[in-house]
Amino acid sequence: MANRHLSRSIAMQALFEWDFHEGVRKTSDVDNIVTRITEELAPGLDSGEFAKKLVDGVVVKQEKLDHIIEKAAPDWPLANIAIVDRNVLRIGLFELIFGNKTEVPERVAINEAIELAKTFGGENSGKFVNGVLGAVYKEMGEPGKNDVPAKKKRPKDIPYEEMPIEKLGGAVVFCRKDGQIHLALVHDIFGYWTLSKGHIEDGETVEEGTVREILEEMSLPVTIGEAVGKNEYIASDPEKGKIRKQVNYFVAQCSEADFNKLAVGKNKGGLDDCRWFTLPEVVELKIYDDIVPFITKAIKAIK
Repeated sequence: MANRHLSRSIAMQALFEWDFHEGVRKTSDVDNIVTRITEELAPGLDSGEFAKKLVDGVVVKQEKLDHIIEKAAPDWPLANIAIVDRNVLRIGLFELIFGNKTEVPERVAINEAIELAKTFGGENSGKFVNGVLGAVYKEMGEPGKNDVPAKKKRPKDIPYEEMPIEKLGGAVVFCRKDGQIHLALVHDIFGYWTLSKGHIEDGETVEEGTVREILEEMSLPVTIGEAVGKNEYIASDPEKGKIRKQVNYFVAQCSEADFNKLAVGKNKGGLDDCRWFTLPEVVELKIYDDIVPFITKAIKAIK
């Protein structure tokens, strides 16, 4: 494990140098940089294969990683992020999203990136990296959050039946236009097309909250139709602890007059696009498996 941490430090320094010489760098140079830094700082480090793997992965995926950083930290243009923080985020995101989870679990990837930021960055680098990676981790649905070894589980953990419940509403939004059925889907920073959903506020019915959330997220006024199912997952809240999130999905219709209003709402950092698709087009999209049953049921109801 100590060797892995040292390898990440070497990878960060290599990426720092490569990034610093952006105007004259070549992709072929990066391996030479890793080799030189490894020989200088850790000559006995298993030939530096893990560091090379990290650096090569970040270079190949850089465009996608930078896109995710921009969406997760919209107030910080990439060029304004310190070079150390920028490359620590790239390493952390690469391991978090594309890494081998059996070797490096998601939470380990985040913690290692935070330690790198504290070691090489400024006073607030650790908090910044923690905030960005934490936001991405939540957008991913916090995978592996319950993978705690049995010996570490505490008897005082809240039983499932006693966990607080947070209600959310979502919908399969459709519109009949030009003799065809169109579905409106949102696109997240992980490359998936999915359904619009959001939190139900106090005093709202699930239907009222769903209408409001769709308007805020997709800029579409809709009319709620029949329910098509419910999804539930457990999330960790820093103040409430573990909570059960229950998402109620509906069919929601948009009028043809409002068809062209579709647009990603403001302050929706986890989303980068939303579009209308005909039913044949939907079949070809990259969609999360757990929402396919709701889309299928909604299409049957619409027809």
